[in-house]
Amino acid sequence: MTLHRAHPRQRGFTMLEVLIAVLVFSLGMMGLAGLLIFAIQSNHVAYLRTQATFLAHNMASRMSANPAGLWGDGTTSDYTITAIDPAGTPVTSCAAGCSPADLATHDVAAWSQQLHTFLPKAAATITCSTTGIGHLPPPAQLGLRPPYGGQCQMQVSWNEAKSNTGEQSTHTFEWVFQP
Repeated sequence: MTLHRAHPRQRGFTMLEVLIAVLVFSLGMMGLAGLLIFAIQSNHVAYLRTQATFLAHNMASRMSANPAGLWGDGTTSDYTITAIDPAGTPVTSCAAGCSPADLATHDVAAWSQQLHTFLPKAAATITCSTTGIGHLPPPAQLGLRPPYGGQCQMQVSWNEAKSNTGEQSTHTFEWVFQP
C-alpha cells in the first residue's frame, strides 16, 4: 500500500525568502559602501594634514640651514611670508650661488609652489621675531648654535572636506619654533 500525501515535500526556496535575503544583503552592502566612503574621506584628510606637516618642517629646515638669511640684520627676517602666490612665482636658480637673502627668496618661492601643488587653496604666513628673547648682535648670534635668539610662527591653511557632511572647511596648522 502506498501513501499519498496531500502536499508534496517542499524543495528549494520560495520567492518571498529569496526577496528577503536579497533585501538583507543589499542593506549590508549599502552600509559597507558608506563605511568605504567614510574611510576614503578620512584617508584624504590625513593625507592633507601629513602634507601640511611635511611642508612646514621642510620650510623650517630651509630656514635653519640659512641663518644669515633668516637673521640678516638682526631684527627682520628674509623668510617673512604674509601670503603665498597662488599662481606660483617662478623659482630663480641658485645653482651658480647666491646671497643669503637671495637664497631666502628662492626658498620662499619654492615653498609657495609646493604649498600650491600639494594643498587645496593653500595659504601661509611666517613671521619671525627677535623681540622678547634677549637676542645678541647678529655676528655673535651666528657663532652660537641653536637657538639663534629668535623664534618664528608659521601658519599653513588649506581647505578640506568634513567627513560627516562633505562640505569644505578651512583647516589651519600653526607652529611656533626656533629655526
